[in-house]
Amino acid sequence: MASVSSSHLILFIASLIIAASVAGTFTQGVQRLSSALGDRSIDVSGDIRTDISIISDPGSGAVYNESENNVTVLVKNTGSRSLPAESDRIDVLIDGQYQATATVTVLTARRGASATSPKSSFPRRWPRTKTIALRLSSTTTRRC
Repeated sequence: MASVSSSHLILFIASLIIAASVAGTFTQGVQRLSSALGDRSIDVSGDIRTDISIISDPGSGAVYNESENNVTVLVKNTGSRSLPAESDRIDVLIDGQYQATATVTVLTARRGASATSPKSSFPRRWPRTKTIALRLSSTTTRRC
């Protein structure tokens, strides 16, 4: 009877050691997954807070200027934070193609200001819910 009890005790201790090592492995895996999800949620939160919408009407004829070969679009900051209103911080896609050589000029869209006011009259921050006009010039600009 004592030999059965001792063999059961050895098996019980072995099963506890195995269970503890499996639990430790799962705990580390869950912690890594939790950390990765936390990092991803921060990225998604940043993406949501920095959103824009192009509100120009391409059918109006005011978007493409054929004589100067440029495109002027109205862009609204629909995110929940201010964005930099600097032309070197804006990437341009026209007809689905990245425009590496495009020149971006930030124009004002404030009440009483003309759409051709120079960039220097516009603040360096683009407040949320505000609209700015962008003039895009490129040698590859085509009618939208």
